[in-house]
Amino acid sequence: MSSTPVPDRPCCGGFAPAVLRPAELTAFSRGGGARTIPLVTRAVGAEVFLTGQTLFEGGAGIPLHTHNCPESVTILEGDAIVEIDGTEHHVTRFDTTYVAAGTPHRFRNASDTAPMRILWIYASVDATRTLVETGVTARVDAEHTKPTGTTS
Repeated sequence: MSSTPVPDRPCCGGFAPAVLRPAELTAFSRGGGARTIPLVTRAVGAEVFLTGQTLFEGGAGIPLHTHNCPESVTILEGDAIVEIDGTEHHVTRFDTTYVAAGTPHRFRNASDTAPMRILWIYASVDATRTLVETGVTARVDAEHTKPTGTTS
């Protein structure tokens, strides 16, 4: 029995190549001293996953939440405390987390003064965030509507 090779085909449609420069993009407030810079999103043609950066001022953190898809986060700058499913971990530059869909987690800056920056990747362009405290669910890309007026 002979097999015919399957030609290489992209997994998705027409996302044009792009170079995204966070220092030149708009940052959006997440409240509490955190702001997000969206990178690979529907706005630039993403059809499969989302990426971006969140910058934390000294002492800033985000509330405990879950997502409808897996998430990976890499610390780009500073030190953080990440809580995953009730367990806290100290993470530093280039440490990377993986959090399965539905797992409660949050990040906070371990320093009261130095900035902290993360790179996040969601396994779905339709990623949502559900706040544990309130049960409110919103699309991750919906938070990209309140500019802070500053970048990086």
